[in-house]
Amino acid sequence: MTTPTLGNPVPDFSLTATSGKTFRLSEFKDKASVVLYFYPKDSTPGCTTEGQDFRDAYPQFAAAGVEIFGISRDSLKSHENFKAKQAFPFELLADTEELACQLFDVIKMKNMYGKQVRGIERSTFLIDQQGVLRREWRKLTVKGHVAEVLAAVNALSST
Repeated sequence: MTTPTLGNPVPDFSLTATSGKTFRLSEFKDKASVVLYFYPKDSTPGCTTEGQDFRDAYPQFAAAGVEIFGISRDSLKSHENFKAKQAFPFELLADTEELACQLFDVIKMKNMYGKQVRGIERSTFLIDQQGVLRREWRKLTVKGHVAEVLAAVNALSST
């Protein structure tokens, strides 16, 4: 599969989700826009802050007809604990085999404590109700990011 590009449909994929659910992108077609946010690791400072920001803005996303999903390579058990501890109203998707990570090309070599490590580059993708990629944010900074995504959602729904 090729990496989705702006203005083009995102290939369908499915992943195991928290709450005993299975996420399938195609199930949202004609129903809701989708925000997929990729983050490196459950319960780490930046990832917790980002999740909390999405949690706190969740009512505004829901009012705009948008579903939010967080994705990392962590296990479903880790996701369940993270979701419960932070009271996330949205599901977390376990991408242990890097299916979505590879599809969206978010696995990068990163420097951690002076060593090269392979990990998720924090990224967010906005997919409209037709399954078309409308916006993407890569190499993002957590502070102010959720407000940026919400502004893009509002701009999309006003067109």
